[in-house]
Amino acid sequence: VPVLKAPEGPSFGETLTKAINEVSAAQDTSADYTQKFLRGEPVELHQVMAASEEAGIAIDMLIELRNKLTEAYRTVVSMQS
Repeated sequence: VPVLKAPEGPSFGETLTKAINEVSAAQDTSADYTQKFLRGEPVELHQVMAASEEAGIAIDMLIELRNKLTEAYRTVVSMQS
């Protein structure tokens, strides 16, 4: 009987935490650029727009990940019934 070993590398929880932190950082960057632009500091409009779009895409990705995890959980629960 072969012995199963845990895979090397970060755990799922660590990977998820890292992804959430990266999304939070993208939102913070977007908010920072927006505030600087509104105060008249030397920030280009394209930087503000790019940071905002990046934060939006990151949020969308996190929402889709949540949806897939929820769907997988519901599938496992229904298989046990």
